[in-house]
Amino acid sequence: MRMKCRVEYDGTKFAGYQIQPNGRTVQEELENALTKMHKGTTIKVTASGRTDAGVHAKGQIIHFDTFLELPEFNWKRALSTLLPADIQIAEVNEAEADFHARYDTSGKEYRYFIWNAVDPNLFRRNYTCHIRRKLDVAAMQQACSYIKGEHDFTSFCSTRTDIKGSKVRTITKAELIQDEEELCFVFEGTGFLYNMVRILVGTLIEIGMGERKPEVIPSMIEAENREAAGKTAPAQGLFLWKVHYA
Repeated sequence: MRMKCRVEYDGTKFAGYQIQPNGRTVQEELENALTKMHKGTTIKVTASGRTDAGVHAKGQIIHFDTFLELPEFNWKRALSTLLPADIQIAEVNEAEADFHARYDTSGKEYRYFIWNAVDPNLFRRNYTCHIRRKLDVAAMQQACSYIKGEHDFTSFCSTRTDIKGSKVRTITKAELIQDEEELCFVFEGTGFLYNMVRILVGTLIEIGMGERKPEVIPSMIEAENREAAGKTAPAQGLFLWKVHYA
């Protein structure tokens, strides 16, 4: 039987989602909990995608196969008792036998939060990027309009990527929402490259500071060169917000 879960996690104390030799990861904690439930039988999980160290998730989707027959409610309760406090199972459902958390995705939504005030917010420090200088919200919103659409986003992809094929992606939503001192960038699209959202945000911050003009976004895209875009924004402001399936 194949199960599908929506997982939430605070990425502050994780070295990322994917298992790695050195460092605590979300995948490792999930698989350890499932292995305990299955009395020592190793259970592997597949996620919709990876998140880096310090990045959070409200809508990460995973799937795994099991021989246990439990009601959906019991899955959620049992996993919650075995997982650490910074991982939470939001939903558990039985999936179709051929459901694949990664390959069946039709799109994702990411959100990036900025605390734009002179003084930092102690209670939001792990979930926002603190910018002291007053940002030009209108300029950043204008810049967002150039990001939407189908483009080659090579300029907004880390040079450390392992992607060998096309870097063309379609962004269906790119917007900035202001709630007093807190700013929230919302990006939705069919797919994202390595560090793409953080590089987009880093570039938009530079525009908000007046270091670049909003109209430079199209020329950055056309350059297809990482050096043409801005810096990579810090990890702690980024959330994998939602994963879409057809």
